[in-house]
Amino acid sequence: MYFLGIDVGTGGTRAIVIDERGTVISSASKEHTPFTSPKIGWAEQDPVDWWRACGTAVCSALKQAALRGDRIACVGLSGQMHGAVLLDEQDRVVRPALIWCDVRTEKQAQELTSQIGAERLRRLTCNPALPNFTLTKCLWVRENEPENWNRVRFLMLPKDYVRFRLTGERATDVADASGTLLLDVAHRRWSQEMLDFAQMDRALLPELYESPEICGRVSAEGAAATGLARGTIVVAGAGDQAAGAIGIGAISPGAVSATIGTSGVVLAATNLPSLDPEGRVHTFCHGTANRWLVMGVTQAAGLSLRWFRDQFGAINGHVDSYEDLTAQAAKIPAGSDGLLWTPYLMGERTPYLDANARAMLVGLTVSHTRAHVVRAILEGVAFSLRDAFTIFDQIDVPVKSIRLGGGGARSLLWRQIQADVYGHAVETVEVEEGAAYGAAILAGVGAKAWPTVDAACDAIVRVGASTTPNAQDSSTMKRAYSSYRRMYPGMRAILNENSTVEK
Repeated sequence: MYFLGIDVGTGGTRAIVIDERGTVISSASKEHTPFTSPKIGWAEQDPVDWWRACGTAVCSALKQAALRGDRIACVGLSGQMHGAVLLDEQDRVVRPALIWCDVRTEKQAQELTSQIGAERLRRLTCNPALPNFTLTKCLWVRENEPENWNRVRFLMLPKDYVRFRLTGERATDVADASGTLLLDVAHRRWSQEMLDFAQMDRALLPELYESPEICGRVSAEGAAATGLARGTIVVAGAGDQAAGAIGIGAISPGAVSATIGTSGVVLAATNLPSLDPEGRVHTFCHGTANRWLVMGVTQAAGLSLRWFRDQFGAINGHVDSYEDLTAQAAKIPAGSDGLLWTPYLMGERTPYLDANARAMLVGLTVSHTRAHVVRAILEGVAFSLRDAFTIFDQIDVPVKSIRLGGGGARSLLWRQIQADVYGHAVETVEVEEGAAYGAAILAGVGAKAWPTVDAACDAIVRVGASTTPNAQDSSTMKRAYSSYRRMYPGMRAILNENSTVEK
């Protein structure tokens, strides 16, 4: 049997085909039109473009594998979380989706907290109200674009819009729904109390499933667009963070994943919903029943390096690749000769929950080079992720193993920097295909190739390499992290005075 995983990311949609041994038979990606940011703090994408990219990626993956669509036993989906896809009564997109990194909704988040109370919010949803979460985006549209909101009949998350176009079913999973602020995360069900507080109708929301559950079949329209066979079963799937954790086997308590993609995420699996009283980390459902995850998020992890490359990576008309940049940075000693970077290009979630946080490059001297700046960015992203480990320690979330994912896992230098910053060995897996691989695993469980998600991960996810901390560099990183931790508190008042986020 073959299983298809589809990941609707920020930059593009990826499709992979795997077999019952977990071998990747083929993979293909199609870029999205870049998200637009018409005002500072805004981020919007066209959901129809995701569906276009999905059709292209799936067709390409099937062609590369030389497989007919009817050879795919099941399809799983993953995707960027938190985005608000708004449809009218004819299932047309009402306006561009406000995606995960859109932080214009700080006012709505603060009003929710004031009306409901921070403690009650955590009891109802296991999380604070943040500008990134889906509900705040809906409230912003209702308040600022009433003519659009009056047309809204259905609310979907990004991957679930693609599922709707593929199957005709309105469905989501508990892992992805955890980031909406509308889910009772502890009990894995929609929260009627939150809907009442927000004055929203339950009919807006899709049906809720566990990640490996079958929730639909490929429709005639879906088959025509993708090359899949009509009637192919589709499982609920998971938001990209839970799916990515499944893809690298981080599903048992004590297993932690640290993923650097556009954003950066440190995620720990737990048997019970573990809460941070200060709300600095998220508590979400995991992609397997009776399992939760605690998650710290850096808004602009890989995005920091991409921003630097796009803005400053060109020399004599040649734009350096990521490999070129990291090769230059590898020649710079640990600690970047005192240069420090905070990766707050899009505000920050963990640990500050501040949409007005801003990136800072501190300590520049005439002796510093472009390579120093690149290394400082790599280290600053790792420092930001270490903040989550600091909180895990404070709330007694165990860390037994750390597995790396995303683009940061493919860089030898970034792997070593993470090991040195975390002060802990880090592992990479033999097959690192991110959330798409996790979605394919969920498809295999839905098709009964494996009885459970745990059994699937035990059978096919294997460690490829381990990187241990360098004692001297780890000591240097510990001192640098102490300095890093003082940067944001020292600048917070100035940053808030000069806020440029459009409300």
